[in-house]
Amino acid sequence: MYSKGRLASGAAILTFFLSSASAFYLPGVAPTTYKANDKVELNVNHLTPALSDKDSQLHSVFSFDYYHPAFRFCRPADGPRDVSESLGSILFGDRILTSPFELKMMENETCKALCEEQKFDQRSAKFVNRRIWQNYNLNWLIDGLPAGQPYTDPSTNTDFTLRGFPLGMVDKDKKAVLNNHFDIVIDYHEAGSDKYRVVGVLVIPSSRSGSKSLGSGKGDCGNPEQHLLLDENGDTSVTWTYGVYWRESKTAWATRWDSYLHVFDPRIHWFSLVNSAVIVVFLCGMVGAILVRALKKDIARYNRLDSFNLDDLSGTNGDAENDIQEDSGWKLVHGDVFRTPKNPLLLSIFLGNGSQLFVMVGTTITFALLGFLSPSNRGSLGTVMILLYTVFGVIGGYVSARVYKSFGGEKWKQNIAMTPVMIPGIVFATFFMLNLFLWAKRSSGAVPFTTMLVILGIWFVISVPLSFAGSWIGFRHAPVQPPVRVNQIPRQIPPSTTYLRPIPSMLLVGILPFGAIFVELYFIMNNMWFGKVYYMFGFLFLCYGIMIITCAAVTVLLVYFLLCSENYHWQWRAFCTAGASAFYVFANALLYWISKLSFGSFTSGVLYVGYSLLISFLFFILTEFMDLSKLTEQKLEVKERDDQAKIGYLM
Repeated sequence: MYSKGRLASGAAILTFFLSSASAFYLPGVAPTTYKANDKVELNVNHLTPALSDKDSQLHSVFSFDYYHPAFRFCRPADGPRDVSESLGSILFGDRILTSPFELKMMENETCKALCEEQKFDQRSAKFVNRRIWQNYNLNWLIDGLPAGQPYTDPSTNTDFTLRGFPLGMVDKDKKAVLNNHFDIVIDYHEAGSDKYRVVGVLVIPSSRSGSKSLGSGKGDCGNPEQHLLLDENGDTSVTWTYGVYWRESKTAWATRWDSYLHVFDPRIHWFSLVNSAVIVVFLCGMVGAILVRALKKDIARYNRLDSFNLDDLSGTNGDAENDIQEDSGWKLVHGDVFRTPKNPLLLSIFLGNGSQLFVMVGTTITFALLGFLSPSNRGSLGTVMILLYTVFGVIGGYVSARVYKSFGGEKWKQNIAMTPVMIPGIVFATFFMLNLFLWAKRSSGAVPFTTMLVILGIWFVISVPLSFAGSWIGFRHAPVQPPVRVNQIPRQIPPSTTYLRPIPSMLLVGILPFGAIFVELYFIMNNMWFGKVYYMFGFLFLCYGIMIITCAAVTVLLVYFLLCSENYHWQWRAFCTAGASAFYVFANALLYWISKLSFGSFTSGVLYVGYSLLISFLFFILTEFMDLSKLTEQKLEVKERDDQAKIGYLM
């Protein structure tokens, strides 16, 4: 499908960025056209925990396979078959399988038995009842569309579709009730003569006692007034039944995802953008004022002294010479400011991986903004992120080698080997350890071992060689030369004030980049943990740009104050300045746990904290590259201007 609007001018591009916050996308699949009585596949996905209606909290992080033995769902006669999925879909926990449901286009069914009655023993009953108390949802797919329930946003009175539908409910007597009947309502759009397309899927579950199978697929759907309860002290017979209802819709296939893509209170997004923009303007104004104040007077002074004749040895120009030597603050450490930092190898590796992550995130958001990562193409976002990170290994290797060579490092073999292995190794090892908890719980969210091998293959077969190639190119280039010569004897550093010490300064400065993204971060976490669709890439793109500017501005300010205090150890401080916002990202995750999540097991807490730490670590690597790269560029420019002014005077 093509986009609703086409770009024709620069003004249209800006409109396009903002309008992408609505339901703009380019699906990754072509429409499927059915004829009357054609079979329509219904595939099943894993069961996932959802937000509880009782306390508005999430009570578990584990997902379970649809055909988990305890659920006793009906299986196809020849057994369930795997439906092909993308790498990103598997990593995000999708486990799509075939089902025994029989759906035929334009053919209504009021009551059909899915299979013969199933027996729930005590253990299965306890397991299922616990999942009902934790508000687990079923997830079905029909023609690529997720089955859902109708919902109305009370704040805007907007109707939309919530993905998934409950496994059961807790009645007024505090008893778990199992939904064993499903009314499937499918919206279709007539694309031509005897040509129909699926444009909407709703499922209305209900609990019915007394259901039974009558043979040949027919069934008695029981009494909807009497609920079905699973006996935890004995066996319970359950018959799964369903009905199918087709209704015509004016919704075109091109816009069928619009009902799933809903924004809760979009004013919050705009408020966040305006707030972040004000912070950026303020910070940029401070940086500009400091540069003007620091350089304008100095350059004017050097130009004014150029009119004096330094060859006059009569002493009449002594005041001018003294004026030249009366430098203070950051100008006193010009001979030490480009001194090689401690642990240059580790710093260069961090910078190389940060550049790789920086380019990957920016490119992914841009692709998503342009609509190439459609929600109809499940897992496309995760797949593209992995592939882009792999391909951009050449950038990480190049930046790491170039920086390390500029630092005068001699362990170039270690730099080449560790750049593509160290940070990805930490991430993979952490992910693997967390995956062991999922395997132990028999959760469908556990990444299969074969998928782990595929990731390792992509890593070592593609990413590592590309990183080696980038490092080779980087070491062949000449190192970046500082504009001033480094003194042989390091200058003594006076004691720093409290706010310039490492931890206080990081805590003070790190909150500003976090403030630029915390609103979007909240919505991302909601979509990640509650299984919703995030598509606000227009807002995310703007927030990402604001965060980049904020990281650069706050780092320039902090290091300027640091150099004014005659402390020239700025590289690692710049590295950790904006990166300290990762601490606030993790603190926000803990606050989110307290307010939105209520886990009943230790394993759930370990998984949540582990994944939050992993995300915070990657955010730290990402932001540290932003601030240090921008700061290095700024310092080279400032020092070069100041040095040129001095040389012009001395000549």
